[in-house]
Amino acid sequence: MGKELLLEIGTEEIPAAFLPKALRDLEEIARGELAANRIRHGEIRTMGTPRRLFLTADGLAEQQEDQVIEKLGPAARVAFDEQGNPSRAAVGFARGQNLDIAELERVTTEKGEYLCARKKILGEATEGLLPAILTNVITGIPFRKSMRWSDQEFRFARPIHWILALFDGRIVPFRIANVESGNTSRGHRFMSPDSFPVGSLEAYLAGTRDRFVIVDPALRKEIIRQEAGKAAAAVGGGVLPSEELLETVTFLTEYPTVVCGNFDREYLKLPQEVLITTMISHQKYFPVVDEKGALLPHFITINNTLARDPSVVQKGNERVIRARLSDARFFFEADRKIPLDRRVADLKKVVFHTLLGTSYEKVMRFRQLAGWIARKVEPSHGNKIAFEAHVDRAALLAKADLDTQMVGEFAELQGIMGREYALLAGEDPVVAKAIYEHYLPTAAGGALPESDEGAIVSIADKTDSICGFFGVELIPTGTADPYALRRQALGVINIILAKRYHFSLGSLIDESLAILGPLLKRPSDETKTAVLEFFKGRFENQLISQGHPYDVVDAILATGMDNLVAADDKIRAMSAFKSHPDFQPLAIAFKRVVNIIRGFQNGAVDPALLSGPEEKNLHKAFLKIRETVLTHISGGDYSAVLFDLARLREPVDAFFEAVLVMAEDEKVRFNRLSLLEEISTLFHDVADFSKIVTESQG
Repeated sequence: MGKELLLEIGTEEIPAAFLPKALRDLEEIARGELAANRIRHGEIRTMGTPRRLFLTADGLAEQQEDQVIEKLGPAARVAFDEQGNPSRAAVGFARGQNLDIAELERVTTEKGEYLCARKKILGEATEGLLPAILTNVITGIPFRKSMRWSDQEFRFARPIHWILALFDGRIVPFRIANVESGNTSRGHRFMSPDSFPVGSLEAYLAGTRDRFVIVDPALRKEIIRQEAGKAAAAVGGGVLPSEELLETVTFLTEYPTVVCGNFDREYLKLPQEVLITTMISHQKYFPVVDEKGALLPHFITINNTLARDPSVVQKGNERVIRARLSDARFFFEADRKIPLDRRVADLKKVVFHTLLGTSYEKVMRFRQLAGWIARKVEPSHGNKIAFEAHVDRAALLAKADLDTQMVGEFAELQGIMGREYALLAGEDPVVAKAIYEHYLPTAAGGALPESDEGAIVSIADKTDSICGFFGVELIPTGTADPYALRRQALGVINIILAKRYHFSLGSLIDESLAILGPLLKRPSDETKTAVLEFFKGRFENQLISQGHPYDVVDAILATGMDNLVAADDKIRAMSAFKSHPDFQPLAIAFKRVVNIIRGFQNGAVDPALLSGPEEKNLHKAFLKIRETVLTHISGGDYSAVLFDLARLREPVDAFFEAVLVMAEDEKVRFNRLSLLEEISTLFHDVADFSKIVTESQG
């Protein structure tokens, strides 16, 4: 029966943002170390608080699994002579393996019979291996930032103060930096700081709970959720949901307690987003809302100690929020005195990037690009002149709120304050909405702009950034993407798809690069190629992550993605069609066509040179189907296109069965190849079927 392993790394408070990944890494590294050492185990669990990373594994085998190592030696034909005596090669191989000749075995391989040395290595005791294993586990945890302390060379997220390491209740002895492992843990830093002995998981969980530490983050999260809900209900409201804040406060605490505070109703006159940002982003407070979602003058704060007098904690937090909201009101009132359009010129003082100019210059660039896009798009309301004017105005004012005190203090409110100040200045609500929406999406999978005006300005802004940074050779590498260009490219793609804009991606990039002009540090055509490949990579990754078969994605994108909407429609249609019985035979038939015309220069089909029913039937079927295929392509009905093409499968198969394509007569041969070339071109209008993995390819 397996034994229990416990490991706790006690530290100074680790930042909340580090902990979820650290716990995942801790489990993954431990699992890998045990597997590498051939130690069977049961369930592995990790838990943690700001002061501790904890791992437990049950069912650990007391001994490594035995290992059999096989090593091939010389071929049997050279290992023995005709009398069966071992050759020098066989003797040398046996000696090298510390075996007698008689202990060598013969094995049959694809290349013939060989000598083989088999050695059985007995597994060692787990207890003796664990010191090295646990050392590797602790030192292997990666952190975004780590530190050294005292005179130690070892680095960790925060200084380590204690290590609990037990196997079957016995200490696993090892040393990390200046800390020896032992059998003690510690309670809450302030409410129960002393150490206490541990002998088992049950004793550990009971001991930490008795000392005001809830090690399981899932349990802490549920306590916070329940207690915050009760506190909000007591003042007639509910907690404004924020899973991100809930995750943060869960990993800021070891023993969460809830206090409800209040603020002056006068502050409710501020824009709601200002209050929410102040409470959530800056103070880690949960806002309280009524049943309609409107803010109430209350907040919920999560503490890490059990307060002797909760009213003292409440008043302290109320003083803090009062000061923050007072500052916000001051900024808001001061900002309102200067309309947004008067702030645009001040963006000349704000550097966007040293190689790409000021924020004012960026605005002027994407304003021009937005105008180009607007001329390509038909507005939903039909008033083209007003539509283009709204796009132009929104683009002009899009970044003006960067000059406000409110955004200077609360960067998260850019766009939001632009919308609010635009409305207060009497701007058209369509323009105000577009100012806010041009920042969308702000995260992967985030909300997209609803209005065409916001969508166009968003595309223009993001495209300018992507083309600009590529043009000055500041390109994302590996995981490094300091300017969030991957997210912006996905934003452009998803907006275009959601809005079903059919303009050319290549032309959009051409226009952006032309506007950037002299700022480019590399040739425009080279930059365009790199930008298109970048977009293709983002589009391809997204499609595959959505579950589309990789070969379908490859086949469609091989024919181009200049029209993103058409490419997306093709992929969705082909993904659905792939389960159709005709799909595999159709792909195989197309591959036969492609293989036989490889290297052929296109020519015109002469119907007079067609002979035999199979050849004539194929040409007739092709002409008929081509007409319907082109009609369906122009209408964007790619499902119908694929069913049309499937009707060519039988005449193509019949043609290959009965007709010798490479006829001796040069004119006949040329004519038949021309027919197949026309069929290939028609298929290629949809996809490169040669990239489809067929059953014969496995």
